[in-house]
Amino acid sequence: QVQLVESGGGLVQAGGSLRLSCAASGRIFDHSTMGWFRQAPGKEREFVAAIRWSGSSIYYADSVKGRFTISRDNAKNTGYLQMNSLKPEDTAVYYCALDLWGRATDAPGEYGSWGQGTQVTVSS
Repeated sequence: QVQLVESGGGLVQAGGSLRLSCAASGRIFDHSTMGWFRQAPGKEREFVAAIRWSGSSIYYADSVKGRFTISRDNAKNTGYLQMNSLKPEDTAVYYCALDLWGRATDAPGEYGSWGQGTQVTVSS
């Protein structure tokens, strides 16, 4: 079981930027998928972005396309979510998740490992 630890959340004004990190312990394969999800109070967990660890495929939710960028550093076993032009509606707890076997895309149930979450609050 791979352990995931997120960091980088915080409070930012609308229009600002944050970079979230997701450090993974244990081996990740080129075909593995790392995803980012978010959950606002009273709402279901929703897909944000995902990346194959090889970098061959990247997926974004329509709501974040052009503003968020997902990436990974293989040497550091760490994934990132760069969030620019943040809006109040981006406020949520952000989670990273990992599917070691590469089948996952945008469904939470496809991921086997989850981090503890990090709070992102965007003020207007």
